[in-house]
Amino acid sequence: MSVLDPQTLVERALAASTSTDCVVMVRDTTSANLRWANNTLTTNGVMHRVHVTVVALTEVDGGRGVGSVSGTATDTPGVLDLVAAADAAARAAAPAEDERPLVGATDAAPDWHLAPEPTDVHVYDDLAPGLGEAFSRARAGGRILYGFVNHEVTTLYLGSSSGLRLRHVQPTGHYGCTGKDAALTTSCWVGGATRDFTDVDAAALDAEIERRIGWGARRLDLPAGRYDTILPPSAVADLMIDAYWAAGARDAADGQSVYSRSGVGTRVGEQIARPGVGLWSDPAHPLLGCQPFATAATSGPSSSVFDNGLPLERTDWIADGVLERLITTRHSADLLGLPVGPAVDNLVLEVAGATGGIEDLVAGVEDGLLLTCLWYIREVDRQQLLLTGLTRDGVYVVRDGEIVGMANNFRFNERPLELLQRFSHASATVPSFSREWGDDYFSRTATPALRIPDFHMSTVSQAL
Repeated sequence: MSVLDPQTLVERALAASTSTDCVVMVRDTTSANLRWANNTLTTNGVMHRVHVTVVALTEVDGGRGVGSVSGTATDTPGVLDLVAAADAAARAAAPAEDERPLVGATDAAPDWHLAPEPTDVHVYDDLAPGLGEAFSRARAGGRILYGFVNHEVTTLYLGSSSGLRLRHVQPTGHYGCTGKDAALTTSCWVGGATRDFTDVDAAALDAEIERRIGWGARRLDLPAGRYDTILPPSAVADLMIDAYWAAGARDAADGQSVYSRSGVGTRVGEQIARPGVGLWSDPAHPLLGCQPFATAATSGPSSSVFDNGLPLERTDWIADGVLERLITTRHSADLLGLPVGPAVDNLVLEVAGATGGIEDLVAGVEDGLLLTCLWYIREVDRQQLLLTGLTRDGVYVVRDGEIVGMANNFRFNERPLELLQRFSHASATVPSFSREWGDDYFSRTATPALRIPDFHMSTVSQAL
């Protein structure tokens, strides 16, 4: 069978569904990657995939049943199989609690007819030669570089029986380079997110790795305890993403999260961070632009298939330290008397009046630590949002405003919302990248570095 374009897949699925209503999403994704080890490029690849989701909604006893089926489909038989399965699942389902009228529209988006936008290895035309030069410098300097870069472009087509025809193109890229000394006793990491790799400088990556390996020439073993600690923007992004994912209004109202009010209800309206702290999302952010409408393959406490296509806008989750909004669907917003606020695929943390960078924070530390990033972050206590995890690829010792060596790694135990109350200094907000969550889940963040005077390193870790 011939391969169909995404728009045709959407239309054939909608036409074939026997359910009362139907929503179809087609994601056409191309990706290109490079990998290197031991100062040598090792692999590269380009991939293409088409992922289709069919959400069928049909009348059942007591309301509407929902059936959602996803899979790969590029031709008529493939998409019809998905539709038949979704229709059958909808007929067999119990009534959906979150039933609402589908988001409607009369005209297709003006770019609906356009083909998917691809990427390929040429996105690295400027970066690849620079990597070659960086490898030569690293070899000459006794450094070993390992790394990976990935770029993908996903073009989403969303159509519904209510008339929606929406399209969105999302470029996503990330890069990471780990450096080691020749004896493999020191490890450091530099990485970030990018939309198109025009802003990634291989020479600058290697220069930063050289600097960090130099910091690690002196080893200082430290015990567990509470330290005056600078969290760089990457580590702050790690923790704020967890705080964002936990911000579902339904869970808060049910007493299951850190955003639950003692007794009953949510903490919306409470001061939960220091004055001047803002946490917000905006699909139109000039550097972190993302999908401007909601999509959901299934319904849950913080998402609803009935909200597919709902327009998204700037949402202030925390403003001047006050919890302003929690993530809601139309159903949970009505249920709890809160504004409608679906999740947005970016996150910005700002501190009013904060300026400068990490170096400025380091200069003010008499005796403390500078972290590189966090990893293996896990939730210990959901109602307090207590997290544990490990430091990774460089814990640097700061004395009298200077980095004097590298310490061992630690396991930490901390509560992200408490950090927004306890920090003593903050830098300017800059685009950042979560080492823990950015690769696969959430790469569009902008955060400051934060200085925490009593960050809790609970135990020593033997990880390099």
